Amino acid sequence: MNTRRLTRDSFSPATVTGCVLTRDLRDAAGRLVLSKGTVLDDASASRLPDLAWDELHVVTLDVGDVHERDAGMRLAEVAAGPGVALGAAGGGHWPLESMHRGILDVRRSALDAVNHVEGLCVYTLYDAQVVDRGEVVARAKIVPFVLEEALLARGEGLARSSDGLVAVRPFLPVRVGAVVQESLGSRAMSRFEAALGEKVEWCGSSLMPPVFAAPTAVAVAAGLSDLLGAGARVIALAGSKPMDPLDAAFDALERIGARMVRHGVPAHPGSLFWLARAGEVPIVGMPSCGLFSQASVFDLVLPRLLTGERLEAHDLASLGHGGFLTRDMAFRFPPYRQARERGAVE
Repeated sequence: MNTRRLTRDSFSPATVTGCVLTRDLRDAAGRLVLSKGTVLDDASASRLPDLAWDELHVVTLDVGDVHERDAGMRLAEVAAGPGVALGAAGGGHWPLESMHRGILDVRRSALDAVNHVEGLCVYTLYDAQVVDRGEVVARAKIVPFVLEEALLARGEGLARSSDGLVAVRPFLPVRVGAVVQESLGSRAMSRFEAALGEKVEWCGSSLMPPVFAAPTAVAVAAGLSDLLGAGARVIALAGSKPMDPLDAAFDALERIGARMVRHGVPAHPGSLFWLARAGEVPIVGMPSCGLFSQASVFDLVLPRLLTGERLEAHDLASLGHGGFLTRDMAFRFPPYRQARERGAVE
């Protein structure tokens, strides 16, 4: 790649045919005629004398150079992992779109390695973010108008080695159970079932009829056992008092042979959230105040569980980065309510 600066005195159309413009060119009225990044052919080069410019800036394509347009497409193709497809390019950017609802996986080490290659750029949404079908999860861009083939090939190899830079894990259609450890009253019970059902259904799963149990270890354990026996693959245990180590919920977990994964999460709201596991079935717990919230730790963890992800203590501990869940963090949560309202309008 070589750059050239030409004046009208040193210019002829034949000398720039095959070169790439690095600045927009306009006519005397200011209207755009040739855009930057254009590869000049005989026809476009012949128009140059009639356009408004004093100095012409171009780049020559040498053997082994790749134009931005082709390089961007190649980078986007290898950056797209499972569940991600290329969108329509525009403005020098190549969008990568989710093919379904799910959880975004960013191969961060590979992403960093690719972005360390001069001239290559891939930028993404946050890792583990909930995304919807058709949502742009990342974009690829080539910084210069012309890139060396060796640099592009290096980036392609890094992306291929990790099966893409971004992927979207789909939600699995599983049965979700719920045990409520206290009597909330019929109205509150209906609200709870509707709120949890909305979240579960948005993720493509189904909510089993909730079990409303007395706040005793025997009753809660029986409810959990019944749901496990009926095929629940994820269970929510609501209404517990997590700061009380003698709460019936913890005794009930021991009775059914469940193991506590982590008690408490470094995020708010929802820091009293806990995760246990009975065999391979995750059991998540939350206090009464978290039953109806739509923006808490529960809403970050539940979607990940519904992809089949096996969360461990270190996964929950990592939620501290970005765990200050203010209103500005709304983009991290599934848009349950918006989806319902769209359905009502449609």
